[in-house]
Amino acid sequence: MKDVFSIKEAIQKIEYFCAYQERCHEEVVSKLRTMKMDSDERDQIMVHLIGDNFLNEERFACSFARGKHRIKHWGKIRIVNELKFKNISQTLINIALKEITVEEYLETFHTLAERHWEFIQEKNTLKKRKKFCDYMLRRGFESNLVYDKVKELESSGQ
Repeated sequence: MKDVFSIKEAIQKIEYFCAYQERCHEEVVSKLRTMKMDSDERDQIMVHLIGDNFLNEERFACSFARGKHRIKHWGKIRIVNELKFKNISQTLINIALKEITVEEYLETFHTLAERHWEFIQEKNTLKKRKKFCDYMLRRGFESNLVYDKVKELESSGQ
């Protein structure tokens, strides 16, 4: 990578960076820092990207929430935490979570839970329950859903 970029070169590179996949402001600022752009240049480039709609935090948050739920099967808690980590505002996080319908969320949860319950080879019931709960909580699903599901799976004898 080059050491020094002109504003025009940096804009072209960052436009491609943003067009390739949705980015949050934090990722773009970080990329500009690695390109050794000073704060005035970063601000100028950010204004350009937002003005030309290459950068849109709401669009990023919605896309992130949909993708992480549908592809990686993350729960809402994990999605919220990851978005907060990327400095996305609570308002945008709430908008993003509306992208996931309740039916889709519960269907993903139940499918993942049943698949993982069957996958665990543990004979000891307590250890199996712990492994299951830890996995589902790590995925970001709400504890009440997880604990209700483990009771249901244990009582059905699966």
